[in-house]
Amino acid sequence: MEVEGSSGARPAGLWTHLQRLVTRPGPLAHPEFTPSPEILDLLRDTVRVLVVGAGGLGCELLKDLALMGFGMIDVIDMDTIDVSNLNRQFLFRQQDVGRPKAVVAAEFIHGRVPGCTVTPHYCKIQDYDDLFYRQFHVVVCGLDSILARRWINGMLVSLLRYEEDGSLDQSSMIPLVDGGTEGFKGNARVILPGMSACIECMLDLYPPQRNFPLCTIAHTPRLPEHCVEYARLLLWPKENPWGDGAAIDGDDPAHVGWILERAQERAAEYGIAGVDYRLTQGVVKRIIPAVASTNAVVAAACATEVFKLVTSCAAPMNNYMVFNDEDGIYTYTYEHERNESCTACSQRPTPLRFTPDTRLEAVLDFLRAAPQYQMKNPGVTTTTADGRNRTLYMATVPSIEERTRPNLKKTLTELELSSGQELAVADVSTPNTVIFQLELTDA
Repeated sequence: MEVEGSSGARPAGLWTHLQRLVTRPGPLAHPEFTPSPEILDLLRDTVRVLVVGAGGLGCELLKDLALMGFGMIDVIDMDTIDVSNLNRQFLFRQQDVGRPKAVVAAEFIHGRVPGCTVTPHYCKIQDYDDLFYRQFHVVVCGLDSILARRWINGMLVSLLRYEEDGSLDQSSMIPLVDGGTEGFKGNARVILPGMSACIECMLDLYPPQRNFPLCTIAHTPRLPEHCVEYARLLLWPKENPWGDGAAIDGDDPAHVGWILERAQERAAEYGIAGVDYRLTQGVVKRIIPAVASTNAVVAAACATEVFKLVTSCAAPMNNYMVFNDEDGIYTYTYEHERNESCTACSQRPTPLRFTPDTRLEAVLDFLRAAPQYQMKNPGVTTTTADGRNRTLYMATVPSIEERTRPNLKKTLTELELSSGQELAVADVSTPNTVIFQLELTDA
């Protein structure tokens, strides 16, 4: 049974429950909550929500938010639909293969939920500037990429404004609700930028990424691992290099070498660096499938938090929830505290301690490998005593990379760096420059 209300056709039971939540007080309501039927009109006509990602989790989020009464939703995704998506990304059909995910998902919601406008954006999140992201009241992520999460987090942190006394102007804060799944495990978190722990504060919780969606591997590779998986999953069965349908042996140098060569060809085509033998051997045989039921549970948790943040009908989750249904059902919620030295939200330079004889390349390797930083391709600049900007190393611009490459072998002393000097580090993991304060020590 469905009811036709001011926000379109929705399941009667769900819609009745939502109406009760916002039109009457309750013991779980936020202290500042004022019940009113006008809240439903607010959801439909005023509040604008951005959904980042239109894959398995993103499809569930769009459906949940639309049925909850949100009338102005934007969705952004850079991928197209692959046939492998159809078993768990339920807004897509066979005839949609090859079309942009964001566009198809928006069309599906339009056709099923009258009164809900979904605006698709078929592009990278990096294609928009701060003016675009300022339009939204809440951002909710359903992503398969840690790097994309970090970038969105950095963008929302960069939008914060502070008063002269250093206090946060809360009107500049856009809440971020983030969900993630892998197999039968998942998590959801509520991030109030500048007030609670952000993605960078929790970065050491993430293990190195080993599992990648097939649609990304086939159509929009962004990482060296994507190129390896392309050779392993798609080229090996097609070319059958050892004949008789031979399976890949990750310990056979000949097998790994074949995959390495094909992966390097793929990487050269897309301008991706970092494909080597060690990486190739590490990636082989590491794909865990997404599970539709896990996506549904985590998306429901995230959509509920968005509803609570907007209506204040209940206090939002504080602030991290884990979910596991591998051997039964287990869920637990706890408060993750802010990292006072967080590179994104601490508003102060992060100490970076090295000995004077450390080479610059070792510093960059540390920024890539350290769990709390996990940078991809950092570039470093500094300011000299007379106020001039000096580039120590920059890999993203070929001409600058060639000119600054000799600095990699130089020690910090040879580069004339001193304790207290600030290093500005740029990386694809964040839209903002990260400021470190160098501390040279004897140990």
